[in-house]
Amino acid sequence: MAYSRTSNADSRDVSSAAIPLNPSSPKSPSSPPPPPQPFSLIEPSELKSSNRQKSRVFRAFLSVFRSFPILTPSCTFPVCPTGLQSDTHVTNSGTLVTGTLFGYRKGKVILSIQETPKCLPSLVLELAMQTNGLQKELSSGMVRIALECEKQASGKEKVKLLDEPVWTMFCNGKKTGLVVRRDATEEDLNVMELLNPVSMGAGVLQGNSETEGVDGELAYIRPYFDRVVGSKDSETLYMLSPDGNNGDELSIFMVRL
Repeated sequence: MAYSRTSNADSRDVSSAAIPLNPSSPKSPSSPPPPPQPFSLIEPSELKSSNRQKSRVFRAFLSVFRSFPILTPSCTFPVCPTGLQSDTHVTNSGTLVTGTLFGYRKGKVILSIQETPKCLPSLVLELAMQTNGLQKELSSGMVRIALECEKQASGKEKVKLLDEPVWTMFCNGKKTGLVVRRDATEEDLNVMELLNPVSMGAGVLQGNSETEGVDGELAYIRPYFDRVVGSKDSETLYMLSPDGNNGDELSIFMVRL
């Protein structure tokens, strides 16, 4: 895949800029910063409500359709597979979710899970691996990421598996460090907003971080994942290939021991 790379090639020499030495000289009024652009991402509950409304309309249409006489067609039509564009977001083994792995070259990989690309992230994890390290692992073959957390002592309030705050990460059997669950930052939401129309793909985005600078590129890969819930203490995310089948490139196992 050819990635489109954009960089700011313009440079300015500030050494020769005229700086007023008289402190009493009037200062030019600084314009206020532009207001932040609102995000178009919606809450997952709003999407569920919209789906329920569609379901009610469909049931009403179906009740009217059943009142029609049954006709036997003289020929049959081929059925086209819907692939990954189905509105049900349910696979044979689990639930279809959107996963995005992104980060700066020298920064940690961020994993964001959404119900659909139009939803706010329901899970954001800061993985214990740099982006260039993950790219190297993906280019070499299959990647198996295991996230383990400990069960809380009896008597404490139980939390859902995906609400666990800290995990221990293993990549292809090698321990890499601790994974932290956190809220989505403004930069995370900006990335999700830019990738809103992207269902599946990979590439780079123009970023702005203190580590990489204003010209730093933010790499991303966005596939669909088949989310399979084994029990209240285990879940698995299998990356899907563009044809809708389970791919062998990346799997994420989450388990509470």
